[in-house]
Amino acid sequence: MIHPKNEVRFVNPSIGYGVFATADIPRGTIVYVKDRLEIELTEKIFNALDEHHKSIAVKYSYTDENGIKILSWDNAKYVNHRCNCNTISTGYGFEIAIRNIYKGEEICDDYGLFNFEDEIQLSCKCPECRKSLKPDDIEKHYVIWDELIISALNKVTDVHQPLMEFMDSETKKQLRAYLCGEDAYTSVLALRYRRNIKDTQIVPVGNTPITHQGFNG
Repeated sequence: MIHPKNEVRFVNPSIGYGVFATADIPRGTIVYVKDRLEIELTEKIFNALDEHHKSIAVKYSYTDENGIKILSWDNAKYVNHRCNCNTISTGYGFEIAIRNIYKGEEICDDYGLFNFEDEIQLSCKCPECRKSLKPDDIEKHYVIWDELIISALNKVTDVHQPLMEFMDSETKKQLRAYLCGEDAYTSVLALRYRRNIKDTQIVPVGNTPITHQGFNG
């Protein structure tokens, strides 16, 4: 489920549609959570689809750390990639705004965390454009991504969180434990999927976990 303050707009013929903020969304706001309505396509279910539905699933889904394709039921499926994204996936499974997103601005995330198996050419045309998405992007860029996420997590308890009620209890528990300094930060490395390797990993990043008070999950 995506943050409620959004609308879908046509971007251009090459990109198609995108998702735009209909109100300011401050840094630290949780912008997407995997809720109970998301469609989960295991490899077996995906392989049983006809070619038309496979193409739809490939275009609009992301692959999680267990190799399951997640197809959003709402506007989240229209969020585009941008190398200087304003939201990003976290090791906790939700996405967070890593900078302020202003009304009328397109909401974009980094597809490098979506476990693509093949290299994909990019044309996001931002100054930081990497020119292509690669299967090993997580290993190459996780340190930078983790730093951005940790900074945004510092603001979680300071801003309104309309998606918190839709977050599953286990994720809430893990987030609360980190914010309260009880657990180490979970790196985006935990999002890696390796077909033959069960090696999701929890990695402390930085020095000591930042302690927060007043978490209302």
